[in-house]
Amino acid sequence: MVFNSNFFNSESDEQQSNLLLQYLQQQHPETLEAIAQSATPEIRQIISQNVQGLVGMLGAEDFNVQITTDRENMANLLASAMMTGYFLRRMEQRMEMDKTLGQ
Repeated sequence: MVFNSNFFNSESDEQQSNLLLQYLQQQHPETLEAIAQSATPEIRQIISQNVQGLVGMLGAEDFNVQITTDRENMANLLASAMMTGYFLRRMEQRMEMDKTLGQ
């Protein structure tokens, strides 16, 4: 999983008031890349399935699928994928902790 730090370079009024976005913009690209690389294969699989479900799945062997969207909808899709990733990582940590405490 690769993180594109240039994603945060556009400025809007909404982004200027978003403290989390400001914090992310201040991070070194290497730090953000390391966090993105820490996603397990299980999390990557679930995010992939989630994005495919949001976009719609048509078999590439039967259809020549092209998707057109605007910037706002694409941003919402990316935000959904990111939130799913963060949620899944927290649940994965909770599962590991439950296993440890259960032993």
